Amino acid sequence: MKIKLKKVTKRYNTSAISDHIVLKDISFSIDDGDFVIILGESGCGKTTLLNLLAGLELPTSGKIHVDGHQIRGIHPSRSMLFQQPTLIPWLNVKENVAYGCKLRGDTKELDYRVNQFLELMGIAGFSDAVPNQLSLGMAQRACLARALVGHPEILLLDEPFASLDTFTQAHIQEELVNLWLSEQFTAVFVTHDIDEAIRLGNKIILLAGEPANIIDIFKINTAYPRDRNTSEFKRIRTKILERFKTSYIAKRSLL
Repeated sequence: MKIKLKKVTKRYNTSAISDHIVLKDISFSIDDGDFVIILGESGCGKTTLLNLLAGLELPTSGKIHVDGHQIRGIHPSRSMLFQQPTLIPWLNVKENVAYGCKLRGDTKELDYRVNQFLELMGIAGFSDAVPNQLSLGMAQRACLARALVGHPEILLLDEPFASLDTFTQAHIQEELVNLWLSEQFTAVFVTHDIDEAIRLGNKIILLAGEPANIIDIFKINTAYPRDRNTSEFKRIRTKILERFKTSYIAKRSLL
């Protein structure tokens, strides 16, 4: 699905005197099947932008369209994975993965689909376990299975692996890329980790400033999997760091 943002601004009323503008005049497009990374420092508005794409919040001004239709709220074609696991504590893993589809009445071959994604995520052996019996990595795998079992056309991910150890993080990142390649959904992934951005995305959108706006967009055509020790990976990392540094210097000069 093609996503288009045009001059999107998000403002919060923080007091009777002034408003807090988080995002200002954000414009970009995402092609069907892209894996787009929203990259920026903590607190720059990345999660707010993702919430707007999910329909959890609405822009103060500007418009967001998906295949020509303006986003006015949540929709089953868009699924979201959050920073921390959001499993229902009294349901087992299999019931959690199936929960959203059952709620929508999407039950055709549901048991088969749930088992398929439990296998893909490597947690089929824990289908009867409840969330407090899972490690953080296993719980996030279950959340990813739940997000994908309904075959969403757009998957939104809000720094979902930030709390995981390095080894688990790398493994799930690889699983996510393989699922994206096989399922052919559009992905929008928020992170502050430059290496993670380069490892996953085919397009990286740099977000910076107060209020935040887009300072650059990088397209990456390197084949998967991507090794951080290659010269091409290092070249891209250096260019991104230089762009953020230039933006920071320009910001400081205005203070």
